[in-house]
Amino acid sequence: MGISGVKAIIFDVYGTLFDVHSVIEKCEELYPGHGQQISELWRTKQLDYAFIRHIIGRYRPFDEITRNALQYACEQLGVSLTKENEQELLQAYLKLAPYEEVPQALKQLAGSYQLAVLSNGSPSMLHPLVEYHQFNPYFSQVITVDDVKQYKPSPAAYNYALEQLDCRREEILFLSSNTWDITGAASFGFQTAWVNRKHAVFDYMGQKPNQIISNLDELVRLLEGK
Repeated sequence: MGISGVKAIIFDVYGTLFDVHSVIEKCEELYPGHGQQISELWRTKQLDYAFIRHIIGRYRPFDEITRNALQYACEQLGVSLTKENEQELLQAYLKLAPYEEVPQALKQLAGSYQLAVLSNGSPSMLHPLVEYHQFNPYFSQVITVDDVKQYKPSPAAYNYALEQLDCRREEILFLSSNTWDITGAASFGFQTAWVNRKHAVFDYMGQKPNQIISNLDELVRLLEGK
């Protein structure tokens, strides 16, 4: 389909700009031999809890969901989650590693486009993470669904982001590594680029991204016409 007429770019955060599994190192440090299992189950339940709470109309902030998902993962895997370990692991989420190309790509894109993030993350999670990596100068808005109590891929979440930007919806390019997020944004009317870092197959949900890229360097080249 291609991309055209872009004025603003909105980024998903977890899995798109930052590697959620960079917490494996801390998980492994605290629970040798279980690091990868904890990280993977933690992320799976984090998403499950957000979707289920949205469907049943019982919204809770993402920081609370993240804590609950960690508690589940540790209990399911039979490891003891002390208060000290819980705090260390939750703190690790505030210092997730960005993917290698992200800092330079954001710097390049910020010179030509209005950049923002739209995340299911709570303000208490998003702002420390962005500030820790000194990405603040690149983003005009750090938008959280906590303001509308509607998790992506609800149309209300994307509409809230649209209201924060001085653009028409078709002038916004939305990026995510999550197919459910791309599906929601495309259905809402944003142009979309799926960041397919894992060379996966796009879900069959009636929507397709305008563009598929493997990293943000490809996005820079695409928008520069190279």
